Amino acid sequence: MGNTKAWVQAARLRTLPLSLSGIIAGTALAVMENQFDWLLFTLALLTTVGFQVTSNFANDYGDGVKGTDNEDRIGPARAIQSGSITRSSLKKGIIISIIISMLIALALIYSAFGLENFFYILLFFVLGLLSIWAAIKYTVGSNAYGYRGMGDLFVFLFFGLLGVLGSMFLYTKSLGWNAVLPAVAIGFLCVGVLNLNNLRDVVSDKKHGKITMVVKMGFDNGKRYHSFLILMALVCFVLFLWLENFGWKASFFMLAFVPLLIHLRKVMLTQNPGDLDAELKKVALSTFLLALLFLISVNIFL
Repeated sequence: MGNTKAWVQAARLRTLPLSLSGIIAGTALAVMENQFDWLLFTLALLTTVGFQVTSNFANDYGDGVKGTDNEDRIGPARAIQSGSITRSSLKKGIIISIIISMLIALALIYSAFGLENFFYILLFFVLGLLSIWAAIKYTVGSNAYGYRGMGDLFVFLFFGLLGVLGSMFLYTKSLGWNAVLPAVAIGFLCVGVLNLNNLRDVVSDKKHGKITMVVKMGFDNGKRYHSFLILMALVCFVLFLWLENFGWKASFFMLAFVPLLIHLRKVMLTQNPGDLDAELKKVALSTFLLALLFLISVNIFL
C-alpha cells in the first residue's frame, strides 16, 4: 500500500493540532465543573486523531479523483497528485482508518457511559458515524459538500460545537449555556483555517469547479469574512470571561489572540492568494495554543 513516508504525508500530521483544539477546550470546560478523567481525555484525543486522518485521506482521494489537486494548486503535493499512493491503495487506507477510528470511538463511548445509558450510547455512536460521513463527503462523491460551499458550516458544527460540547458532555453528562461561547469561538477559528486555505486556493478552485465560500464571494470579501471569523471568536471568549467572572490571571490564555490579530493585518494587506500559504499554520497553532492555555488556566486559577 505504499511506503511509510507517503502515508505519513497523506495523513497530514500538521492538521492534527487544530482538530485537537475542540477536545482540549471541551476538557477545560469540564474541569471548570470539577470533572476530569485521563482515560476519557486520551481516548477522545485518539478518536479525534482517527477522524482527522480519515478526513485527510478522503480529502486527498476526492480532490485527486476530481483533478482539483494539480499543478495549479499551492502548497504541499498530495498523495494521488504526486503518484506516491495509488487510488486503490488510498481507498483501502480510508477503510482501515474508519475501522480503527470507530473502534477507538466505541471504547470512548463505553468508558464514558458504560452500558447503563442506552440513549447516550446510541447518540454518540450516531455522532461518530456522522463524523465519519462528514470526513468522507467533504470531497468524495458527486455531491461532495466541500464543492458546494458547505465546508464552512460542517467545520463549524463538527470542529466547534460537537468537538467542544461533545467532549465536555463525555465528562460531565450535562451542558451549560455559557459553554456554547467557547464552542462557537473554536468553531469560528477552525472555519478561519478552512477559509484561509480557500483564500490561498481560490484561483485553482474556481478553475476546477470547486465552489467554496471564497469562490462565491470573491477574494476581497473572503478576506473580510476571515476578519469576521477571527474577531467574533475573540468576542465570544471575552463574553465568556465576563459571564464566568474570570480574573485577569485566569484570563492569560487570551494572549493567544495576539498572533491572530497580527495575522489579520497580514491577510488584509495580501493581494496574491499564494502568499497566504504560510499563514495557515499560524492560525492553526494559535487556535491550539488558545485551547491548551485555556485548559492550563482553569487548572491553575479556578
